[in-house]
Amino acid sequence: MAVRMVVFQIIVLLGSMNAFVKAVGLVNSTKCGEATCGNVTIPYPFGIDTDCNMTDLYWINCSHSFSPPKPFLASIKHEVLDISLDGTLRVNYPILWNCSDAASTHFDSYTSRRLVFSRSRNKFVAMGCNNFASLNDAENIVLCACSSVCNDINSETNIDNSCNGINCCQTAIPVLDVFSASLKSMDTATYNISPSCKYAFIVEQKWFETNLTNPFEVRNMSHVPVVLEWGIDPTLFPLVTGNNQSAEETSAYVCANRSSNATRSSTLTCSCKPGFKGNPYLLHPERCTDIDECKENSRPCLDFLNSSSWDWNKYNDSSLRCVNTYGSHYCVDASFIKPTASINALTIAISTSLGLLFLLIGGWWSYKAIKKRQNIKRREKFFKRNGGLLLQQQLSSSEANVEKTKLFNSKDLEKATDHFNVNRILGQGGQGTVYKGMLVDGKIVAVKKSKVIGEEKQLEEFINEVVILSQINHRHVVKLLGCCLETEVPLLVYEFIPNGTLSHYLHVQNEEFPATWDMRLRIATEVAGALFYLHSAASSPIYHRDIKSTNILLDDKYKAKVADFGTSRSIAVDQTHLTTVVQGTFGYLDPEYFQSSQFTEKSDVYSFGVVLVELLTGEKAISSTRTPESKSLATYFIHSMEENNLFDIIDAQVMKDSKKEEIIAVANLAKMCLDLNGKKRPTMKEVAMQLEAVQTLQKASNVQQNHEEVECVRSEMYEQWDVISTSTMSGADNSVASSSASRPLLSF
Repeated sequence: MAVRMVVFQIIVLLGSMNAFVKAVGLVNSTKCGEATCGNVTIPYPFGIDTDCNMTDLYWINCSHSFSPPKPFLASIKHEVLDISLDGTLRVNYPILWNCSDAASTHFDSYTSRRLVFSRSRNKFVAMGCNNFASLNDAENIVLCACSSVCNDINSETNIDNSCNGINCCQTAIPVLDVFSASLKSMDTATYNISPSCKYAFIVEQKWFETNLTNPFEVRNMSHVPVVLEWGIDPTLFPLVTGNNQSAEETSAYVCANRSSNATRSSTLTCSCKPGFKGNPYLLHPERCTDIDECKENSRPCLDFLNSSSWDWNKYNDSSLRCVNTYGSHYCVDASFIKPTASINALTIAISTSLGLLFLLIGGWWSYKAIKKRQNIKRREKFFKRNGGLLLQQQLSSSEANVEKTKLFNSKDLEKATDHFNVNRILGQGGQGTVYKGMLVDGKIVAVKKSKVIGEEKQLEEFINEVVILSQINHRHVVKLLGCCLETEVPLLVYEFIPNGTLSHYLHVQNEEFPATWDMRLRIATEVAGALFYLHSAASSPIYHRDIKSTNILLDDKYKAKVADFGTSRSIAVDQTHLTTVVQGTFGYLDPEYFQSSQFTEKSDVYSFGVVLVELLTGEKAISSTRTPESKSLATYFIHSMEENNLFDIIDAQVMKDSKKEEIIAVANLAKMCLDLNGKKRPTMKEVAMQLEAVQTLQKASNVQQNHEEVECVRSEMYEQWDVISTSTMSGADNSVASSSASRPLLSF
């Protein structure tokens, strides 16, 4: 009896400890479960994060160009409307329409992505008077077709909503692999009418029947919903099932092959068995969990009474006791339940278990309290070491926008960057490493992890960047979202700029978005406008001090964003220069600053001039492939202009897209920016105005709808020129004459 009591107490204690461990969150959950993009839930095996999808075919691109954001399945580039774990996917699919006699278009096959059109949930619909529409295979053999006749000639309002052949028809779809859709008039001679607008599309049948009161409402739509069936590659089955599964795990879910006649291949679909709920594609224990019918059902024994031979007059669902089992439940008469041990023994067992449990909980919470206090002290130590007090002092004494400078939690940033995984690195520089991260709200950010701060100079650069960026609010300057100072090294959180640096865009070929002259001129104008804002329009003038093509980022629309303000300085309004230790990047460094250690706003102008030459030539600021005398791009450019060889060094894409007068205008502007005498260089305001003028001239020239208006714009532009560069063109018109005394284009 004593042995039984001890065993019983141990079992109760272990059960209590297990429940306690789960309650305090010591059991790790699956890393990737469920995400959201806008109003759409994204369950695994699909995922927004590239690390959180089972295969690249199921990567969801969450586009923040819309409000709210919209998800797109990257492998087929269609907007996702809904994803269901039953193996279906709703997407927006294009409509075929034409207002002439006939039209045809080919559609991509999705079978290679393990996606097929659902035959049970989609219909092929055609609309329009006198319309014959069909789906054809790769050899143009008709797979299915339907025709719609005229009810009221040329009428799109007198339509039978049943879509039974009058102005609208529908038919079931076959198995679709590679296919095309076509539509044409049946018999124009019979109806004696000119061709009218006709439509054909695959559409989700339920949506079509419930959402369109008039089928011709699709005239105002470019896409309609369709249902695709999805499944995973059978070779990925081990990723779903895991290894060494217990009988309990395998009893909770089931996986089956779904064959496709189109590809003669199969896909795997999984589901939780009755009595279980969850995501069958996740690993244990997050996969399919038992449903406690006794708790989730308000009358759990009602179904039991209906399915049994119990006497309804004697029993009801309230007089029965529900007992939950793994995957099911049963009910028993409460009056038949007998105690299996004496009241005293049960009281002793419960008291002992509760005492041990409270002792365990007390010890655990004491440990947690001590650990929490140590972490607080550790974070305070890092906060002070990373310049938190200095930052507070700087922000309180400046006009910085303190409210918008958020202090992030270190755990949130570790989770956002997958613990600063090397696969998340976007770039590395002199001040630290930048990682791509996703915050808990789904927002994509760039997290800059500074190098270990061991010197006062490095600490000042970090604090300086926070203070500088907190004062700036400009669409072409990268936005600082906040920082974290409670870690070993400080962290800065910026808006994420997806298309890399201007340097990479210019020097690495991009066939999809080539660096055209229009884009280069626009980027130059945007950067010039941002620098003009820093020099003249900010609350206090700001010198960037490290302008170069690697510090100019391009957003999703390839608009420029000036970044990296670690060495920037804010000065008093009446100051004209900064006397500092020479700091910058070779090739972009102002020679006058290098000699005098005095940095002025014209030093930023010189660096921008080098960027302008990069945009014109496609060359790097420093290159060992050029001769030693021309290793510096600025020297190489000035020498080429003095030798009337400008067009020999201009990038081929620029020569192809632009007019020579535009190239000459920008080249002369770059030459003025690179003048060795800083006083002779233009201000960034003048540079920005001149680039905007070139853009205006270019746009007016491209429109060419009103020749007189174009000539007027040109004449106004040329009237502003101080001295027109005396350019002597050869027979091929490929050289520009210039001298050290010539001044380019527009006056200031």
